[in-house]
Amino acid sequence: MNQYSSYGQGSRFNQRVTMQQAQQIALQAVPGRVMHIDMDLENGVLVYEVFIMTEQGQIFEVEILARNGRIIKIDQENDYD
Repeated sequence: MNQYSSYGQGSRFNQRVTMQQAQQIALQAVPGRVMHIDMDLENGVLVYEVFIMTEQGQIFEVEILARNGRIIKIDQENDYD
């Protein structure tokens, strides 16, 4: 067995949180209606990007680590993005 034989099994790209779980985590932080969910690779780390519209019509992007469900950023979007 060489150093590459287990590639993928213990890879840092492993996804542990489902898209549905990420959506629920985001909605707990920012109540509203989910408009869109993406998965992106940022600096070698998989993150969910969940876009939520609040009852006031504001749009927020919630970034969640795919490996453990931790929220790493919440940004309010504006018309210029």
